[in-house]
Amino acid sequence: MICLCVKSNHCIKICIVFFLCLSCFLQAQDTPLKSKFKEPITKTWINTYGNIRLSNRFYWIAQTHFRFQETEKTPFVGQLAQIYNRHAIGYIYSKKFNVSLGGVLRFNFNTDEDSEDKNLVPEWRIWHQYMFAAPVSSLLFYHRIRVEHRWTKKFKEDSKYIFRNRWRYMFKAKIPLNSNKFKPKTFYASPEAELILQSGKAVAGSVMEDLRLHMSLGYVVSPRLTLATGVMYSHGQTLEDATNFKQSWTARFHMYFSLDPRNIKNKMPSIHMDD
Repeated sequence: MICLCVKSNHCIKICIVFFLCLSCFLQAQDTPLKSKFKEPITKTWINTYGNIRLSNRFYWIAQTHFRFQETEKTPFVGQLAQIYNRHAIGYIYSKKFNVSLGGVLRFNFNTDEDSEDKNLVPEWRIWHQYMFAAPVSSLLFYHRIRVEHRWTKKFKEDSKYIFRNRWRYMFKAKIPLNSNKFKPKTFYASPEAELILQSGKAVAGSVMEDLRLHMSLGYVVSPRLTLATGVMYSHGQTLEDATNFKQSWTARFHMYFSLDPRNIKNKMPSIHMDD
């Protein structure tokens, strides 16, 4: 089965089937008669993505994200809202396919300045991911399927954890701007779109958690370091009311780094594993 996935045409077919299943899942829910959109808020994300080589096939994924959200007293950049610690063990099947499995510990901070509830609550996740690469000429295209099993709770003292699943599909492109391949001193543009669905007893009709549209500009510093920045628009249903949609504009700053403590001759395969 995996052998079939690594072939480009089969990868595309799998992604199409997955997306159709998501569409059917959405259509099976009760469609609200009238939707309401909240006023968009602004956020700032500072993200690091690390890949540390363990062997020819295995690598350690180490990611840390600092996410800020605007409040009345701190507009635009805002206050610290979440800290992500995402880790996993990845397996490289080929230059066009890899999988990973790991956990997330996220710290959620209460950004409601008038709240008397808790200031901090942890969130737990188990996640697994399937990444397909499809190079075309000097362009790189990626399909990412990520499934997350998450336990969350609110800031109230008597709040209990609820369980939800997240079903995520992302399509991403990387387009070199001043070179015909990705090498040091190369600038590139990277548009991406991601649909995030959720399911579970607590979800009811709010299956569309987020639709993210992101455009970034990156710079390859070296084979081990890449920097990028961009802007993302997102919207999705609130958990409390399926007819109520939240919106946000997010400034994103990324640092991608790869480390190989083994012999330097053993280089990482040229596959996108930075997000």
